[in-house]
This record gives sequence, C-alpha cells and structure tokens, in this order.
Amino acid sequence: MTQTKTASRAWMRQQSRAGKRDVQRVVVFGLAGCALAIGQAWCAGFALQAALVPTPNTHPLLLLAGFAVLALLRAALSVLAERAAFEAGATARRRLRTDALTRLLAAGPSLLRGRHSADLAAVVVDRIEAVDGLFVRWMPAVVLASAAPLLVLVATAFADPIAALVLGGCGLMVPVAMALSGIGASVASKRQFAALAHLQARFLDRVRGIATIVMHGRAGDEALALGRAADELRRRTMRVLRVAFLSSVALDLAMALALVVIALRYGGQSLSGTLASPGTALFVLLLVPEYFAPLRAFAAAYQERFHASAAADALAALPPLPPPVPALPVRTVEARGVTVAFENVGLTWDPARGPALDGLSFRVPAGEILILVGPSGAGKSTVLEILLGFVRPESGRVTFNGADIASLVPQALSRMTAWIGQRPILFAGSIRDNIRFARPEASNPEVLEAARLARVDGFAAALPLGLDTQVGEGGYGLSGGQAQRIAIARAFLKNAPLLLLDEPTAHLDPTTEAEVLDSLKRLTVGRTVILASHSSAAHGFGGRRLDLRAGRAAA
Repeated sequence: MTQTKTASRAWMRQQSRAGKRDVQRVVVFGLAGCALAIGQAWCAGFALQAALVPTPNTHPLLLLAGFAVLALLRAALSVLAERAAFEAGATARRRLRTDALTRLLAAGPSLLRGRHSADLAAVVVDRIEAVDGLFVRWMPAVVLASAAPLLVLVATAFADPIAALVLGGCGLMVPVAMALSGIGASVASKRQFAALAHLQARFLDRVRGIATIVMHGRAGDEALALGRAADELRRRTMRVLRVAFLSSVALDLAMALALVVIALRYGGQSLSGTLASPGTALFVLLLVPEYFAPLRAFAAAYQERFHASAAADALAALPPLPPPVPALPVRTVEARGVTVAFENVGLTWDPARGPALDGLSFRVPAGEILILVGPSGAGKSTVLEILLGFVRPESGRVTFNGADIASLVPQALSRMTAWIGQRPILFAGSIRDNIRFARPEASNPEVLEAARLARVDGFAAALPLGLDTQVGEGGYGLSGGQAQRIAIARAFLKNAPLLLLDEPTAHLDPTTEAEVLDSLKRLTVGRTVILASHSSAAHGFGGRRLDLRAGRAAA
C-alpha cells in the first residue's frame, strides 16, 4: 500500500510538472479578470455614492460606462480562460492516453495476465477522464486561490486596512475546513472508482456470456446482481458528493461572516456619523464576493485533486516501458529469409511455479519448419511470445539471422512475423476489412488473392455480400473454421518470412481441421515456420520435431 501511494504521488508530481506550461495562460487570464473585477467594484461603489449623495465633481454615467466596459473585458477574459483550460485538459488527455496505450502495447498480452479487459478499458478511458480536472480546474485554481485573494486584499487595504484584516481572517478558515473534508473525499473517491471498475467488469463478463446465462436460466439473477452493483456505485457517488458539499458550506459561512462583520462596522460608523466615504464602504463590500470567488473555485476544484489521486493509483501501476538496450546496435535484418536461434534462454513468469523456459536452445534455419510438442505448460506458447516481442528472456539470447531480438527495430520485427493463434481476433466490419487489417495499404487484387489462397472465397461466395459481408465483434456470425481461414488470409496478405502458429487447429472438428491444415501447408511454403500443436495431424507438415518438458528440450 505504501509503495502504491508513493508511486501515485510521484506520478502526480510528474504530471503537474508536465502540465504546468499549459495552465499558465489560464492563470494569467484569471489574474487579469480579478484586476478588472476590482475596477468594476470601484466604479460601482462610487457610482452608487454619486447617486445617493450628488456632488458637482462626480459623473455617475461616466462611472457606469467604465463599469460596463470593464464587464465586457472581463467576460472576454473569462471566455479565453475557459478555452485555454479546455486546451490544457485536451493536451493532457492526449498525452496520458498515448502514454498509457504505449505502455500497454509495449507490455503485450503476456505481462497483462490477470488484468480484466474492462479494468484496462476503465484505466484508459475513465481514469484519464478523471485526471482531466487536475489540469482544467485544480492546477489553475491552486495559483489563483493564493494570488487573486492577495490582489483583492491589497486593494482593500488601501481603502480600509481593518476590513482587509477581517477578510484575511475569514479567508484562513476556508483551507482548514477543506483539509478536514478532503480526507474523507479522498477515501470516498477511491471507493467510488473501485465500485465503477467492479460494475464495468461484471457487465462486460455478463454480456460476453449472455448465451450461457440464458441457457441456464440465470438471466433474472444476473440482472439483480448487476442492479446491486449499480446501486453500490450510486451510494459511493453520493458519498463523494456529500463530502464535496461540506467544503462549499464552510466557504459560504466564511463569506457570510466577513460580510456581516464589515457591514456592521460601516453601519455603526454611519449611525455615529463617522463614516468618511460611502463610496469606499460600498467598494469594500463589493470586494468581499470577489475575494472569496477564487476560493470558491478552489473549493469546487478541490475534489478534482482527489479524483485524480484515486485515478493515479491505477495509471501509476501500468507496466513501465521496456528499457532500451544501449549496448547493442539497433538494426533490421534481411526479410527474405529468417534463421531463428534460441541460445540457453531462460524465463520465469511466477517463481512459485518454476521457470517457464530453463536453458532452452534450438536453431531453425531459414525456410525450415520446427514443430514444438509437449504437455500444457511445457513452454510452447512462451517461445512464441518471446519471438513476437511480447516479453524478453531473463537470460540467454534469441537471434534473427544472428541479430539479437532486443536490438531489432520493433517495426521490422512486426513486418517479418506473421502469427496465427487458437482463436483469431476478428473486428466488427466486413470480411474484406478484416483481411486487409494485416496490411492496410494492400490493393484490392492482393486482398482477393489472399482470400483465394486461404479459401475464404469459398464460403464468402455463399454469403449475401461476399467479402463485403459484415461480421460482428469477435467474428460473430462465422464458424471457428471460417474465422481461422480469415486469419490465414491475413498471413498470406502480410507475406512475412517468419510464420508462428499456436495451436491453429484447436477447437475445430476433424473435417474442418483437415481443410485448415491444407491451407496452412500452402502458407508455409518458402517460410520459416515454428508450430506449437498437440494435434497429431500437425505432423503432416514435415519438418523437425522439438519435444519440450518443463521448459527444456527433451532428449
């Protein structure tokens, strides 16, 4: 817990420094608006004095005209400040989302095991939206809450030093009350985020498994459970709002106290005939709301800091970017043929379960096929994840044509590698778009040729719009074999020299498996292939067999 808080605070300080320049314009506009407000109060106060006590040397209409001009200038500054705050928030959100997505993509699926997809979506969307207030409201409010009231106090001190002391004393009550309410706000905000993440994860799980829920007659029970989770979120949100109202009440009480004390003072002077200038009294009274306006904005933004602090716990916990390897020259390799070699590679996911790979060594010459076999947990998928660049080995070397994989340009590694897994990921859209996902710049004839080689055109011809037929998220509307054929078409379109296959025929019936394997055999021609499979039919590829046992090559 202590490490989490330390990381969260460090993250907040880092982001505050990064966004400092963006909020400077907001502060400048705010201070200029405060100076104009002081001028408005002076014009209004002495215009009222001129109306109540006419004198030959005063011109109420001129003062009112000055008040109107200052009001227009202040409104324009307010618009500029709002626009500058929005731009600061938008810049911060873009920076944070880019950083978060970069970290998640760099970590890959291997390092994100145990994290629910709804939780990750909440981090990238909701948590970053919650941090928006840190830059839009909180950071400008912190500066304005100290500088703007000081400016008003200086103007008040010139008019009436005693009134300035009253304003200053009442203003000191506000931070004390806000600090007391802030402790509860921080705890309530973190609990609200936890309830929101729980509801999102539960809802996404139930949507994914809606067929199973209906089949077992649990729709009513799950609806009630979702209702309870939503009600929990509602109660957590209301607690945050209750705590937020406490600081607002404290500020209103402080302002009311200042107004009453100053009004009683001037009222007593008026009754005793010692009031020197009604205009000065009105000027000071009009400055009281202006003195507390920055403090009110600070109080309104006070909760933003705790929202950002609660979100920072999740954002600071994102996996760090992989460290660079300065000792090795960054390079690419020849893409026409790839020789892959593992040299005494070791990797451990969980120390309690032992090493996933333990001194594994093998070599696959360019254009040859290696079949990885062995029981579940032997390390087959770990080998593929290392080759995909999702994880780096803890010991040993992995080389492509003699170049250490850690020294390769990531884009070059991606271009030379094609991967087909057990369950291909298809996106909502047309079959054509899902094939073109492998190489967006591919021409239409190239997409058609890839579909032909993978025999996608065979089942697409029976669909209403052929390759333009829309499929749902995750390949909804297609069978497992059809989805796998689209994945093979992607690999044909990408035309990468290294092909990685991870149980490509799992979950398929024997007939479909034979058809998919036939397409895969055509795909492997002229490529370096590493295939992990339990299927005996996979040995029809030929090539060399490597039997893995507990992360080692069995004799």
